[in-house]
Amino acid sequence: MTSLLIADDHPLFRAALRQAAAEAVPGSRLAEAGTLPEALAALQAEPDTDLALLDLGMPGSHGLSGLAALRGQFPAVAVLVVSAHDEPRTVRRVLDHGAAGFIPKSASPAEIGAAIRTVLDCGTWLPPALARQVEALPADPGDLDLAARLARLTEQQYRVLALLGEGLLNKQIADRLGIQERTVKAHVTVIFEKLGVRNRTQAGVLLKSLDLDASAHLA
Repeated sequence: MTSLLIADDHPLFRAALRQAAAEAVPGSRLAEAGTLPEALAALQAEPDTDLALLDLGMPGSHGLSGLAALRGQFPAVAVLVVSAHDEPRTVRRVLDHGAAGFIPKSASPAEIGAAIRTVLDCGTWLPPALARQVEALPADPGDLDLAARLARLTEQQYRVLALLGEGLLNKQIADRLGIQERTVKAHVTVIFEKLGVRNRTQAGVLLKSLDLDASAHLA
């Protein structure tokens, strides 16, 4: 049975996505989440989920951080980004960070259904009105490099990194994740090594480049 996760904080739009998904893939199992933590928990509970429809602006997500979290912690789950930010450069960045497609919030139910079917068939979906512009844009080397660095992290390491980005100290991270402080320290050391950074400040700069309005990315 095909399993889908609909992650959006607006109940009405979530209902619209659910209806479109049910019509596109009859008999599929549909789960819902209204925040990024809820989405991650849902995927933790159902790691065999085939596709997640992810709103970039939901609570707990900032810029491309929600997409990076899903791709980093659940690389086998395809992600269709849903967003009102449909500028061609934003869509290009979404693809560079591993999304299988992009659905603007102005999309019709038929377009949403077509996007879902295309991605489930292992294709890439771009809205017809934006496809030519997006495809004409070169991939940003900084985004590709950052996506590759983040992909080196384990699920737990990504969780630690996300909490580092929130400014939490090692003890606070340990309390949040229910692990020992020395385990957090060990994770931080490996995270810095995998990301090629020397300290928390550099890790924070790296995460900041996930902002949608970031004009410069790390090389």
